Amino acid sequence: MTYPLYLKAKTRDLRQRKQLTIDELAERLALPRTTIYYWVRDLPIASSGPGGGFSSEARRKAARANSRKYRLLREAAYDEGIETYFWFDGDADFRDFVCLYIAEGYKRCRNRVSIGNSDPAVLSVAQRWMTRFSRRDLDYQLQYHADQDEAALRRFWGSQLGIDPERIKLQRKSNSGGLAVRTWRSKHGVLSIGSNDTYFRAELQAWIDLVREGWL
Repeated sequence: MTYPLYLKAKTRDLRQRKQLTIDELAERLALPRTTIYYWVRDLPIASSGPGGGFSSEARRKAARANSRKYRLLREAAYDEGIETYFWFDGDADFRDFVCLYIAEGYKRCRNRVSIGNSDPAVLSVAQRWMTRFSRRDLDYQLQYHADQDEAALRRFWGSQLGIDPERIKLQRKSNSGGLAVRTWRSKHGVLSIGSNDTYFRAELQAWIDLVREGWL
């Protein structure tokens, strides 16, 4: 549909003078949002509609501010980890957990704490401290082979860790077919305990760094 030129001029004038969003312009002028968008797309302001949003520079500034905010929060969590370390350093079980994480823990992501093992004793220590410090619920994932009994595996780990077996997600190993005569080394699979907690990960990094410094 073709609209009078004065409508386009009025739309652009309102956009510039009153900084109206695409939604506000469409409502005020009783025009389709898509039409408004094509008329004012070179005049960006904060908007909830397509083509609106902040200018590229404003978006970059907002992204930098957001990044700085979360960096400072991670740094504060790291500093808190240093203080926490000295509270618990005399606890052998705490140091065991940190040492286990140095050896077995997942370290490639600053937003996740995760440790996997086939030994229930190792995972009991990990679960105890992760439950204590994680601000989020723990998750459990079990790698197993095709010829293993899924229900039995869940029951085993549920009883060892005192959790509902249904909380354990199963992940069959991709190379597990045709291994019925395999000699078992992980008869109950390999269980990973994890938490998507950025700030716990930052605290844990402080503990790791302090333990390693003591070794050097």
